Amino acid sequence: MVRRCDLLMRALLVLAMAATTLIGPEPAMADDAQDARQLVDKARLTLESFMADKDLGPSVRSLVKRAKGVLIYPQLLKGAFLVGVSGGSGVMLAHDAKARKWGGPAFYTMGEASFGLQIGGQAAEVVLVALTDRGVAALLSTSAKLGADVGVAVGPVGAGAEAATANLSADIISYSRAKGLYGGISLEGAVVAVRDGLNKAYYGKEVTPTAILVRHEATNPQAAGLIGAVSKAAGK
Repeated sequence: MVRRCDLLMRALLVLAMAATTLIGPEPAMADDAQDARQLVDKARLTLESFMADKDLGPSVRSLVKRAKGVLIYPQLLKGAFLVGVSGGSGVMLAHDAKARKWGGPAFYTMGEASFGLQIGGQAAEVVLVALTDRGVAALLSTSAKLGADVGVAVGPVGAGAEAATANLSADIISYSRAKGLYGGISLEGAVVAVRDGLNKAYYGKEVTPTAILVRHEATNPQAAGLIGAVSKAAGK
C-alpha cells in the first residue's frame, strides 16, 4: 500500500513538472505580446503628439520626409538623480525607397542616456530620426552606442527650426520632450539594443530587425496604425 502511494506521488510529481514545462512559458510569451502591442500603440500616440506640437511638429516633419528610419521611445525613465541612468523601450520603422513605403516595427531598448537637469521631469518621450544609411545600419545591429558607433545630434525646435533642418548632417537627429519642455537629454553614449523577446512575441517567430525592416519577412496587421502615422508625417 505504501509503495503504491509512493508510486502515485511520483507519477503526480512527474505530471506536475511536465505541465509546468508545457504551460509555464505561455504566460510570459502572452505578456510579451501584450507589452509589444501596447508599445506600438504608445509609439503611435507619441509620434502624433510630436506632429501636433507647434514647436516640434514642423522640424520633425521636415526630417521624417527625408528619413530612412524612425525610432520612437514613448517613455524613457530616469533611474537615479545623481547618476543620471535612464532607460526605456521603443520601436523602429524603416522606409523602403524602392517600394515607397514604411515597414516595421522592430523593438528596441535604450540605456545609459543622461538626463539634463533642465528637462524638468523624471521621464521623457524621444524620437530618433535616421537620415543616413549608416544611421540605419547601426540601429539594425545587435546594439549601437550613439555618438560612438553612429553620429547623433539634437534637432532644432521652435521658430526657424524647420529651415534649420536643411543644414543638419548627423546620421541620427534626436528630439525629446518632458512635461512640455524640449531637449534636456544627452544621448551621447546611450546604447540602443534589440529586444529579441518582443520581436518574437509580436511576430510569433524568431526574427531580426533586418528581417523585419529590410527583407520584410515578418508583418503584423496590428502595426497599421503606427505605419500610417509615420507615412502621414512623411507625407507618403
